[in-house]
Amino acid sequence: MSTQDSRSILFTNTLPQQGFRLLELTPELEKLLTAEDAPTLELKSPSAALAKAVIDPSAQDYVNLCTATSTYRIRQVQSSNSIHVLRPSHGEISQADIKVVEDVETSLDLPNEAVTTIAKCSSTLELHVPPGGFSAIPFLEKSLRLYDRRDDDVSMDESGPLGAQEMRQVREQMCLDIPVSTAQCEQGWVDLCAFVDGGEEVAGWRPSARARLHVWKSLVEGAVLQGIDLEKQFLVGDLWKSVFDDEQDAPFPRALLDAVVRRICVEDERPALADEMKWASFDKTECTRWVGETWLAANAPSVSSAVGKSEFMRAWKDCLPESWREDVALSKLTDGCYKSPDPTTIYYVVESQREDTPKAAATGAAAAKAKNTRNWHELLKARR
Repeated sequence: MSTQDSRSILFTNTLPQQGFRLLELTPELEKLLTAEDAPTLELKSPSAALAKAVIDPSAQDYVNLCTATSTYRIRQVQSSNSIHVLRPSHGEISQADIKVVEDVETSLDLPNEAVTTIAKCSSTLELHVPPGGFSAIPFLEKSLRLYDRRDDDVSMDESGPLGAQEMRQVREQMCLDIPVSTAQCEQGWVDLCAFVDGGEEVAGWRPSARARLHVWKSLVEGAVLQGIDLEKQFLVGDLWKSVFDDEQDAPFPRALLDAVVRRICVEDERPALADEMKWASFDKTECTRWVGETWLAANAPSVSSAVGKSEFMRAWKDCLPESWREDVALSKLTDGCYKSPDPTTIYYVVESQREDTPKAAATGAAAAKAKNTRNWHELLKARR
């Protein structure tokens, strides 16, 4: 079978080659970018100081691709097969585009069509999400100042409440160096009960477990005295007034109370972080769990400070409204948030040190999936 009459397309390459980096998109990201109102994406990496404080210093150099709600780690994947980026000739072939091989006659009749490789890529960029996902909490814990003041400490709120615009600017500036999406950064802010307050210097703060527990006890006592039902909608301003003592001195900044209320209020009723907390109500189950874990973190943060289980259960109940006490049980706490060095004692385990069983299962599933992947680096990773 002769193929002499087959249509031929000349393959050429330019010198020098252009610098291209190919990025493989996930289906979700492709759909997002091809939408009519496609958003602007961000490339974010932590500052050198923040990266060194949070992660392994040897793994500082990385960049994440962030949408408004999701985060992807960009990693380079080497390939044994080169990938060429081609450009069609559109009927016009330039002799300058052709690299003539020595054993080919220079009088070669050029075909009417040609493709030119303008870039050669020996690696691609891949988007990766680890089994545990991404969290802003480790970065916020290193960036925010610790608030751990006692009742007799001088209040930070001497300059009066800050405006919403000023507080938003502090949050946004702090999140610039945190390599996760805006939504994930705001979620970490809420989970930590972080707040912005003034005084000598406007800054972001994260309350200690002891400070969070003090706020909770104060608002429960105030709610009882003022007849506020925490399971029904109430005005946060009324709750704030109820925590003042007889001398009308604020025991902590108003922004801290708002942060605690935002953290434990019913999620469907939680306003955007930039909006004011006007109305709220508490979910009894979620709130009971949070109070138990907060008490344990404040009073038994390590194995050396472990407390008796019976003592913990009594203290946990004493922190709750009367009608909530029957819901107290160790099974209500988050899996892995505590350990028992012996059958009678208990202590709190910070999130970064918990054994994540679901994550281990997800890793196993990912390894099984890697067997069918076309990326050789995933195959090697799964076999390690």
